[in-house]
Amino acid sequence: MKQISNYMRDEKSRHMLNELTQKTFGFDFEGWVTNGYFEGDYIPYSIEHEGKIISNVSANRMQFMQNGVLKNYIQIGTVMTDETFRKQGLAADLIKRVIEEYKDVCDGIYLFGNLDALGFYQKMGFAMSNQYRYFVKEEFCKSEKAASRFKPVADLGDEKKKQYLDLVRESVPHSSFEQINKFGLQMFYTSGFDNVFYEEDIDCFIVLEPGDRPVLQSILSKKKVALTEVLRRLDINCCSLGFTPLDEDKEKCISEVYDGGDDYRLFYMGEALRSIEQEKLYFPDLSHA
Repeated sequence: MKQISNYMRDEKSRHMLNELTQKTFGFDFEGWVTNGYFEGDYIPYSIEHEGKIISNVSANRMQFMQNGVLKNYIQIGTVMTDETFRKQGLAADLIKRVIEEYKDVCDGIYLFGNLDALGFYQKMGFAMSNQYRYFVKEEFCKSEKAASRFKPVADLGDEKKKQYLDLVRESVPHSSFEQINKFGLQMFYTSGFDNVFYEEDIDCFIVLEPGDRPVLQSILSKKKVALTEVLRRLDINCCSLGFTPLDEDKEKCISEVYDGGDDYRLFYMGEALRSIEQEKLYFPDLSHA
């Protein structure tokens, strides 16, 4: 067994990681890399054995503008071990390595984990925290609608798709807890453009997850667009947000403690991350690695 890291541009090693990822989580990230969406902020730390990756932990470099202050965090993700090699402490060793490498060069380290691993993470020095999820008050969802509506970007041609890609990098913030280097992760979730929409009248893109309670996950534009102007162009009666709204939009929302149900929590280390619960913030849905 040997540890390897930071190899995403090495095709052979990446394919080994992708094999374990597909087996463990059921998704394939090869197209995300080959289509140019990977930009180096996702750094795998893995254990290789006999031509296979048998355990992995990723360090994700995350830059956030947090209530006007730039923060550099490390998000730990893609924690997995092949079932044949579990209960040997392999993932724990990798997490410890990531902590050791980054603890003095970032503002904090965090991950999203199951409650059944509470003791495991606490032994490593992580504390547990809640986040706050925001729900738009119904009167703002049901207010008078504009004449125009958001249209699926998938139907609008390649030029509009390129414009979306550019705005993922360049949009003005629409959140008080905005990820700055979001291109790689946002394109991991939206490269198929299934839930990406555009409205010409306000020159604005959104990412909207449909359902009984639709989730507005992202607003992208060159100039700030009021949340109410987005809602007026959507045929919905209720809405939750996949991000923390700007301060001026919080009065239009109800905030509730969000703990992910019975088996999901935010674990963190570093004083800067203690403020997530204190400031009623929410890590954007599209920032989860």
